Amino acid sequence: MENQYLFMVFSALFLIFLVPTSSQLTDQLFYSGFKDAGTNLTLTGISEIQKNGILKLTNDSRRLIGHAMSSSPVRFKNSTNGQALSFSTSFAFTIIPEYPKLGGHGLAFTISPSKAQKGLPSQYLGLLNASDSSGNFSNHLFAVEFDTVQDFEFGDINDNHVGIDINSLNSTAAAAASYLDDNDPSKSTNFSLNGKAIQAWIEYDSARTLLNVTIAPFSKKPRIPILSVKIDLSPIFEEYMYVGFSASTGLLASSHYILGWSFKLNGEARALDLASLPSLPGPKKKHTALAIGTGVSATVILISAISVAVYLFFKIKNADPIEKWEFELGPHRYSYQELKKATKGFREKELLGYGGFGRVYKGTLPKSKTQVAVKRVSHESKQGLREFVAEIASIGRLRHRNLVQLQGWCRRRGDLLLVYDFMPNGSLDKFLFDEPKAILSWEQRMKIIKGVASALLYLHEGFEQVVIHRDVKASNVLLDGELNGRLGDFGLARLHDHGSNMSTTRVVGTLGYLAPELPRTGKATTSSDVFGFGALLLEVACGRRPIEPKAPPEELVLVDWVWDNYRKGKVLEVLDRRLNEQYDVVEAVMVVKLGLMCSNNAVVGRPSMRQVVRYLEGEVVVPGELRAPDEDLEGRKDQVGADGFDDFLHSFPSSSFDKLSGSHSFGNNRDMDMTSYASLSTSPLSLLQYGRGDTTRLSD
Repeated sequence: MENQYLFMVFSALFLIFLVPTSSQLTDQLFYSGFKDAGTNLTLTGISEIQKNGILKLTNDSRRLIGHAMSSSPVRFKNSTNGQALSFSTSFAFTIIPEYPKLGGHGLAFTISPSKAQKGLPSQYLGLLNASDSSGNFSNHLFAVEFDTVQDFEFGDINDNHVGIDINSLNSTAAAAASYLDDNDPSKSTNFSLNGKAIQAWIEYDSARTLLNVTIAPFSKKPRIPILSVKIDLSPIFEEYMYVGFSASTGLLASSHYILGWSFKLNGEARALDLASLPSLPGPKKKHTALAIGTGVSATVILISAISVAVYLFFKIKNADPIEKWEFELGPHRYSYQELKKATKGFREKELLGYGGFGRVYKGTLPKSKTQVAVKRVSHESKQGLREFVAEIASIGRLRHRNLVQLQGWCRRRGDLLLVYDFMPNGSLDKFLFDEPKAILSWEQRMKIIKGVASALLYLHEGFEQVVIHRDVKASNVLLDGELNGRLGDFGLARLHDHGSNMSTTRVVGTLGYLAPELPRTGKATTSSDVFGFGALLLEVACGRRPIEPKAPPEELVLVDWVWDNYRKGKVLEVLDRRLNEQYDVVEAVMVVKLGLMCSNNAVVGRPSMRQVVRYLEGEVVVPGELRAPDEDLEGRKDQVGADGFDDFLHSFPSSSFDKLSGSHSFGNNRDMDMTSYASLSTSPLSLLQYGRGDTTRLSD
């Protein structure tokens, strides 16, 4: 009996400490300004409450985040039946971009299991990170985003929209920022999320499992929401959650402000009136001192004037004039002094290596303390400088987790300084060739090549323009702290519109990765990128460079050596011996065969990157046998596109597509008549006539 009593006491105490008490819970909030918020809000990142009572989530600093969450949890689920409870919230916000026409990402109303969120800046809005942003049930995240940058990675509809996010930044539903006419729902009025006070209303009806989102640049709530979605939030919510706001900046920066906020559980939130909320101060007025004290003598005035003139003379002499076209490129520009300080004067100890067109230095930005890589590019030709920088600015808008992010740039006389994310593990080639710093496991290698394949697919099909990288190789794949592969060095990249062809240009690239049709046609295509990726696949699988000058003649060109072993049924013998046979055999054979398919001499014989990704993800099985295009395909070698490749695949006997058996009998073609096969790579002699080594660049 005594033991039972003690058990009940300890159980009660346990529940007291485990479950928040009613005094600790929040079921409603109201702030017509945040002066008196005190400890009721937990601020993290760069968020702050200003003297005028406005909650400022971010400023115009780049790549930073700000959070403001309720300090006490809210019970969002009925503990008896696990049903999510109804809630209503209204808040007023203002987004002030650093540049009027260029938003700096956005803010989100969020309900999260933690008040200490660990999201990333830029397109992640401070909500999630790269590994869980595409959907993870364990996130238990609900958010409504107000986004001013179009992020193609997450399928954003435009750069001025509202979206409902459930465990992911790929919005479940989204609409352009607008409000509907109360009397005629077919009429909508679009408005910009930037520059003005905007009120938002978010309401969830648990009984009807209906979520409504409404916004307007005035206080009266429109009758019809712009988003109305049937959704049950019960599986999303945990019993206790925190409610608040998150915002971020990226390459483009905006200041995000919350002017007032009302929240109510199981009821309608109190109304806010924009007129009664604190407002942002107007633009600062510039004042020029016009009067000088009467006691100052004429001599002092004259000396001061001369001193100022001398100072201005030297300042103008040493300054870099900013031309009009540079302002049109947006806020990608850093000051030279900022980057000089970040790299400690570009000293040799900070040198990371040599990239295309210049040296790369490690740096730490003085304000944000963010580590970056700064490439110093020599570009003496002033005629093409504007076009070159414009192209870099376009590439700076690329958003993908497996791309090295361009943070900004600086122009100083004939030099360009490009600022990128810093990758602590350096380039992939340091892990593959000679005496690597560490041996990558097969699982790590697969993760890297899948990541790079995903990035190339995004460049070719997922961005607003087609981006041709033109230099896909191991030294341009950089590894972050978790050994994720990120494709970098866009110094040779070119862009063109979807549906159009890239014009003829000079032939650039790296020997061993250069598609054989390029010297003949002068046109880089998505298929020429696929050829380079094929060489990368074989590098990662075999641990060898595409061209090994010191190797025996039969092993000089990697793709020829691999093809010869494949033809003999010895595929596993080409795999990196340092793996000590610790790999998935079916996966390894698939990667080698896919590398050969991508390295095909004929354009029509190569898959698209979309098809490559499907092979790597196991959605499609690689052919059981490989062969190059027959003679009757000779005239179609310069065709580009998936249709030609599909037609080529259909020329195989159906048995070629049978899934690999447990015996891995991938050498069935060893006795076939090899006269029907074209070479899968340019010959060693034709490659070496341009020079030897894998870093030689070609140009006409």
